[in-house]
Amino acid sequence: MTVRTIASAAIVFAALALAPAARGADEKITHGFLATGAETYIVDDAGKVTWRYAASTRDGWVLPNGNVLLALSKSKDFPGGAVIEVTKDGKTVFEFKGTQAEVNTAQRLAGGNTLLTEAGDTPRVLEVDPKGKIVVDVPIQAQTKDHHLQTRMTRKLPNGNYLVPQLLDKVVREYDPKGKVVWEVKTPNMPFTAIRLKDGNTLISCTWGNLAIEVDKDGKEVWRVGTDDLPGKPLNDACGCQRLPNGNTVLTSYRTAANKTKLIEVTRDKKVVWTYTDARPSGIHHFQILDTDGKALEGAPMR
Repeated sequence: MTVRTIASAAIVFAALALAPAARGADEKITHGFLATGAETYIVDDAGKVTWRYAASTRDGWVLPNGNVLLALSKSKDFPGGAVIEVTKDGKTVFEFKGTQAEVNTAQRLAGGNTLLTEAGDTPRVLEVDPKGKIVVDVPIQAQTKDHHLQTRMTRKLPNGNYLVPQLLDKVVREYDPKGKVVWEVKTPNMPFTAIRLKDGNTLISCTWGNLAIEVDKDGKEVWRVGTDDLPGKPLNDACGCQRLPNGNTVLTSYRTAANKTKLIEVTRDKKVVWTYTDARPSGIHHFQILDTDGKALEGAPMR
């Protein structure tokens, strides 16, 4: 092989290595995802709806077994909300009915228990076993004058603590299993989703602030993206949030309308690389990005 041939091969290899970045810059990324909110559905990476559930939902996950875990909004059948697990054909295989005003979180834990939050006069984080028995009950130090604006996307951390966004209190708190606050950070607007990242930072979406911030272990803001940073100011009620394995951030625009941006993916330097729009009159409350370009995301979803 000549020097020229080697050089040409190196150029081709470099071009191939750069191809995904170039394609992303042209906004040709595709994602399949689960959407929760006024409508509950799964969309594949071609934009086709592949599954629906006929209920309004607050939170949800596609589980490794293919079933879907959902936090149901309050309704006639579930006046205090609920968490259910359903098969793709709609069969309910797990159910826990809320006992207070609302259930706003659902998370399946590694040991098989299910985490949820109850909003009400006694706000709390619960873990229930597969038979629906409460096995952990953690009180939340939150205001009680507005149940709806107490908490949202609570998550259990690898250290066994619970990360709780408290909307009207404008604070994200980390509670230990006894209910003691071991870390907290004030937020510029009502926090909705809080994600503890692998480096110890915390990514937080702030609903009516139409923004997301990332703070370090000391609560210092190290990154921010808001609607004013993006073309057309697309964010309107930035509820759900997910950090992808490539470092990009996806946000919802919940208070939106038909044919407006519902989901948007931005890079660290705030470049828009993907958006999702449809004709539904309602936005997306929260979501789970399932794949990129047809390939399932690796690792636990950070959402």
